[in-house]
Amino acid sequence: MTEEKSRHMTPDEFRKYGRAVVDWIADYQERVESFPVMARTAPGDIRASLPALPPETGETFDVMLKDVEEKILPGVTHWQSPDFFAFFPSNTSGPSILGELLSAGLGIQGMLWATSPACTELETHVMDWIVSMLDLPETFRSSGAGGGVIQDSASGATLCALLAARERATDFASNAEGCDGRLVVYASSQTHSSLEKAVKIAGLGKNALRIIPVDHRYALRADALSEQIQQDRADGLIPCMVCATVGTTSSNAIDPLPRIGRICRTEGIWLHVDGAMAGTAAVCPEFRHIHNGLAAADSYCFNPHKWMFTNFDCDCFFVADRAALIQTLSILPEYLRNQATESGAVIDYRDWQVPLGRRFRALKLWFVIRHYGVEGLRLHIRRHVALAQTFAQWVDDSADFELAAPAPLNLVCFRHKGGDKVNQELMDRINKSGRLYLTHTLLDEQFTLRLCVGQTHTQARHVRQAWETISETGREIMGGGA
Repeated sequence: MTEEKSRHMTPDEFRKYGRAVVDWIADYQERVESFPVMARTAPGDIRASLPALPPETGETFDVMLKDVEEKILPGVTHWQSPDFFAFFPSNTSGPSILGELLSAGLGIQGMLWATSPACTELETHVMDWIVSMLDLPETFRSSGAGGGVIQDSASGATLCALLAARERATDFASNAEGCDGRLVVYASSQTHSSLEKAVKIAGLGKNALRIIPVDHRYALRADALSEQIQQDRADGLIPCMVCATVGTTSSNAIDPLPRIGRICRTEGIWLHVDGAMAGTAAVCPEFRHIHNGLAAADSYCFNPHKWMFTNFDCDCFFVADRAALIQTLSILPEYLRNQATESGAVIDYRDWQVPLGRRFRALKLWFVIRHYGVEGLRLHIRRHVALAQTFAQWVDDSADFELAAPAPLNLVCFRHKGGDKVNQELMDRINKSGRLYLTHTLLDEQFTLRLCVGQTHTQARHVRQAWETISETGREIMGGGA
């Protein structure tokens, strides 16, 4: 009987096509600047170019890679373009890509220490490195009561923090009995939308979220927070968690952690600090002031997949007391029982997150840190901040534009003095041109443009070209030009 063909890609085929993919990625990085930053396809264009039914027989890899070039690439918005100034960085780099490739090749499911000890122990070690690199509180180091874990995103980290806060506030009764409608959570009007999603998922309900007003710098007002907490207690409610932000998405505002921390300690409320966007800046000693007061936090997160050249997804989440998190999330069915877990000598990261399964994310972060070194990371962060500060000065010196908020780091919020309609048209024209990509927010109910400097390969010339394009487009609009 003849042996049936397996249809698997052979090692030799993998070598051949693996090299082709690496070459394609390297070529893409070299030519990414030539593409319009935003995809120009209309809704449905990509699907219309694809066959209605899957192939009955396998196709060659050459054909698949050709389709990536001809059918997929036109529908890509180029987050890795140095002219990408929208939203926030979502970076990658050579060492990160290679680390991700190795992770995929190993195919590890790291839910337990026993399912791959290296996956767990490297993660713990790298997270302790991060504590040192950012000079985070020692309470977040694994050698004490706390520790760190890599989550998929800051959204997932916020949810885990809220779940632990919920259980601590109810003496771990809500996991068994559900919520009774008395728990409340506090955040500013500038806090990321993931918190609202988290209160819904955690069963507290949207009405449990108290939105605290902000000051002229768009930072949470600690006095208003204290007043709201006292009012809620008087109404028989249970304050559960405060979510403070170091670098809000809209304006990069930094909430006053020392004052918020004192309130939370006095009131016995869980303090979660979201540093998703700006936290990487603390790798530079001169920017570590953003974390002043962080020692009072029960949990903290930031995203290397935003500004530390590590591809999505990679969020660093730290807790001061891992026992509270583990007690909240741990479930141990018989099929997961093993000698290492029952010894109590190992970490099982499945108990630190919502999903059971987890990838070997630490590998790519390890590669990035080792490739750049701490000084290499500092070099790029400092350059990005300096470029943003230069752009902010151009805005401030302009007769046509104005700053809409302070620019402490790498995000500049600005607007044309012509008003909301002018700014909307300005953004639309620029994005349609493909020369760069901007996004917007509302600050004081005014349409505000955002320029975020943080893409891996952005240089001074890209920021200069962006300003020239913005200024030129503004003049065209005000002069009635096409």
